[in-house]
Amino acid sequence: MAVSGVAAGREGWRSRFPARPAAADWPATGQDRVQVLGLVDTASAGLPESRVQVNHRRGLPVLLDWLEEQPGRTWQQRWLASGADAAGDQWAAGPASWLRRRGMFSASRLELMTSSLLVLVGADVIRPSLGWLLTGGKKRKLARNMIYARDPDGFARLRQLCQEPGITPGAAGKVLFRCAVIIAAKGGVLADITIGDVLEALDAETGLRGRSDQGAATLQMLRKMGIFEPGIPTLREICDSGQRPVEELVDRYPIDCRPVRDLIVDYLKERQPAIDYVTLRGLVYQLASCFWADLERHHPGIGSLRLPRDVASAWKQRLQTRSKTTTTSAGEKAVVTVERLSYLDTLASVRAFYLDLAEWALDDPARWGPWVAPCPVRPQELERRKFTRRRKARMDARTRDRLLVLPVLARAAAQWRDDAAAILTGARQAKPGQEFTAAGQVLVRSARPHADPRSIWAQDPATGKLLQLNREEEHAFWAWAIIEVFRHTGIRTEELLELSHHSIVQYRLPGTGELVPLLQIAPSKTDTERLLVISPELADVLSAIICRTRQPGGTVPMVRARDRHERIWLPPAPLLFQRRIQGEHHQITGSLVADLLHAALARTGLTDPATGGPLHFSPHDFRRIFITDAILKGLPPHIAQVIAGHQDISVTMGYKAVYPEEAIRAHLAFLARRRSLRPTEEYRVPTDEEWQQFLGHFQRRKVSTGTCGRAFGTPCIHEHACIRCPMLWPDPAQRDRLAEICDNLTARIAEAEHKGWLGEVEGLQVSLAGAREKLAQVDRRRPGTTADLGIPAFPHSHAPSQAS
Repeated sequence: MAVSGVAAGREGWRSRFPARPAAADWPATGQDRVQVLGLVDTASAGLPESRVQVNHRRGLPVLLDWLEEQPGRTWQQRWLASGADAAGDQWAAGPASWLRRRGMFSASRLELMTSSLLVLVGADVIRPSLGWLLTGGKKRKLARNMIYARDPDGFARLRQLCQEPGITPGAAGKVLFRCAVIIAAKGGVLADITIGDVLEALDAETGLRGRSDQGAATLQMLRKMGIFEPGIPTLREICDSGQRPVEELVDRYPIDCRPVRDLIVDYLKERQPAIDYVTLRGLVYQLASCFWADLERHHPGIGSLRLPRDVASAWKQRLQTRSKTTTTSAGEKAVVTVERLSYLDTLASVRAFYLDLAEWALDDPARWGPWVAPCPVRPQELERRKFTRRRKARMDARTRDRLLVLPVLARAAAQWRDDAAAILTGARQAKPGQEFTAAGQVLVRSARPHADPRSIWAQDPATGKLLQLNREEEHAFWAWAIIEVFRHTGIRTEELLELSHHSIVQYRLPGTGELVPLLQIAPSKTDTERLLVISPELADVLSAIICRTRQPGGTVPMVRARDRHERIWLPPAPLLFQRRIQGEHHQITGSLVADLLHAALARTGLTDPATGGPLHFSPHDFRRIFITDAILKGLPPHIAQVIAGHQDISVTMGYKAVYPEEAIRAHLAFLARRRSLRPTEEYRVPTDEEWQQFLGHFQRRKVSTGTCGRAFGTPCIHEHACIRCPMLWPDPAQRDRLAEICDNLTARIAEAEHKGWLGEVEGLQVSLAGAREKLAQVDRRRPGTTADLGIPAFPHSHAPSQAS
């Protein structure tokens, strides 16, 4: 059975930071009864006098009597021999039975007897196990006894640190109690606690309650006390499982046939050095889950890669679809069968698996030869042309739908941010219990003394719902920032989350000295970094992010980012997308990005035309929208390729969802003409009106410098910028006019360069190049050289029927 990811992560760090072993013997536990009472007097010095007297007179002597009757040389041995430590919450049953046998039982005597045990623990006479100490009941008083007895100065400093902003009173109590438990079980003082001790206590809590709270706060407070060195990782890093071995990845899926399981493990280990971790996990899923585990599920007892034809066909049929849980328009959950988009990828991986075994068997027949079998996937089954067209059409439709509503989403996110900030400001100005109005809402400021002191709560009097306003404002801000950065840059999610303060650089133009702000995108999918020009709108967004994350000293906190694909932690960097959680700064995660996008979309009320349900935006939708919008607005595709970070321009054009406008217009015009000209028969004679329109087209082609060569029925696609248009046929009689245009453009370019109008210079140079090309066309023509192409002459009244 594979261990869980959290346990595996802690197991790795436990080898580096081991916990202190529980001691079997120490000086205090071997002392006699009189010496123990003296230790208890010292340990109880800080307790009220009445409590000390009661313990001495009635509780502690009886407890020592009970322990003395247990076998063992030391008090710790007697405690363990009594079975009380193993009994946990029911440990008092032993002393109660002992009191009844002696005729001394009373509820008050048992209460005093069991309460006195905490004094023995505080005096370090007995060290119960972590499991016993972490159970409920009166053991919550343990922290107080530890403070008075064992390390008063250390606990006083720890309590003071726990009072800083961001640590709630409940969290402070858990930190103090956990540290007291560790000292009670392992001995020593706070300065003796190790990372392994904390991990061991957290594991014990998880085993008892299924979870452990404020573990990160415990590590943080001990680090601030100087007990742990600054390089100690956070609890999130410790609990991260990291990259798991191939055996553990494969064992996540139930495979009964051990030889096939070992074969898949050996095969993946052979391929592991040449692929990254993401690809490795994908291969594990495809071979272990989609392929062999599915075969065993439908054909129990199968143990050979030589699949019968019917078994292989049934497997490929099942692989084409999968079950998916969706939410209907009525809000109900429904399980539907959908197409598996990774169908061809899985087929390709299985085919590569079979072919690799056959090839490797030539070099090592003893190891791979017994598994060589005919491949169940034929080459023609991997044809992707139809699949690619369907995927392109599906993605284009999705992008077109979302391109139209992107401004709505941007406005909704900005409004959410402004409203949340206004409500938080209004709540800060109001007193607890006071009603206030902000952003069109009437709320009542609430007081929660046990919550985080920095949190501000309010209640909606209409619904009675409690709102944590600072968290709402934080979510609104980051939703706005994420949407704005996505739509202005088109970067990937991992590139967004790895943006740091160092990513913002500037470049000084050598000619003018102008500073151009640039955004440096760290290598991600293509392992190639790139630079993007920061627009004024994007500069405002980045400025707001930096102002929010910057500390009072003016620096952005250093945070370790986690590569969620490779499962590794990157060096600390001043990340822009970070937030404070339980007193520590953490990188914003990809799941939070998706949640914030969903929350922003919910405020728009937009619906998906395909399903009728709420519209869904994925982070990658912004990338497709950015590329589509940029190319439609005239950005050359090869420039869009560089901005997007694609290695192949065909990938960039695949992201461009909208067809060229001229192609759509021409096709629609063709359909309109066909419907109007051929309503009942394929060929017919055009009417007088249609013929006049045809002739008028040629009359309207005449322009000042020549003739327009565009086809009949098509509009001007260059907005009548004829000098630039390749469809202009220059008139030789207008050569002087063309030369005059060239001279004029040259003079205007010189003036623009002198004035520093660099944007106008670029446009004028394009026009000048077009004018010179037209002038060259005129000069290339030789006068008197005409050719008879044999074009037939038509009557002036009507064209023949073929003209239609």
